[in-house]
Amino acid sequence: MIDFGYGITRSNRLNLDEADLSLARKMARREKSFATCIGCGTCTAGCTAGHFTAYNPRKIQLMILNGQTENLKEDLKKCMLCGRCQMLCPRGISLRSLWSKLYRALDDGRKTPAVTRDIF
Repeated sequence: MIDFGYGITRSNRLNLDEADLSLARKMARREKSFATCIGCGTCTAGCTAGHFTAYNPRKIQLMILNGQTENLKEDLKKCMLCGRCQMLCPRGISLRSLWSKLYRALDDGRKTPAVTRDIF
């Protein structure tokens, strides 16, 4: 594609060769069911928090797989941990466990406040 030096919107292309996929590898080691997701979107369709906020479990998983971790923690805080996504998942993925391990993986090396440890 020819670059004319201007554009209406910022490009959203991903360069997966330069992406940091260490979080995705870490999550695959910590939660074996992470790799079994088929991306059907059932978790997002049935998500209780998704009906009230911009929370999207499928988008979070894609962000992890693509190495986009900049706003991941804020998105995770929107989860109500109700377990509905886990009940609906055709693969039986333990999403509550996955989210808590993901939250801890994002905090690796940092001191986590007691309130956060109680929630996740």
